[in-house]
This record gives sequence, C-alpha cells and structure tokens, in this order.
Amino acid sequence: MSAEMLLRRLLIGIGLVIAAFGLLFVGQGMGVIRWPESSFMIDRSPWVTKGAAIAALGLALVLIGRRVRR
Repeated sequence: MSAEMLLRRLLIGIGLVIAAFGLLFVGQGMGVIRWPESSFMIDRSPWVTKGAAIAALGLALVLIGRRVRR
C-alpha cells in the first residue's frame, strides 16, 4: 500500500470518528440523545456549538482525505 493511500484512509477514518463524536455532542446538548444518563452535557446549549465545530472539523478531515491522490 502506498503512503498516499495510507494517508487517505487515515484521514477519512479519523475524520469520520471525530464527526461522529461531534454529532453525539450536538445530540446530547440538544437533549435528543440521553446516553449515558449521567452525562453532564445533556440539555446544555454550549455543547451544541462545540459539537458542531468538532463535527465540522471531522468533515474537513474527510474532505482533505478524499483529495489525497490515489
């Protein structure tokens, strides 16, 4: 496997994980996701903004990874 392909897969994989965590934070901040029940982020509006920023960062990594040459 070439270095470019490895970099591409890493960026896309890490970006997807980061985006998923960001969406989880948004869901908890909005009170839609109430898991785990003892989470300090549930119904806290600052986590909606922070989660959206984290999700955007993850999606940016995915887009960068998709631009790496095959």
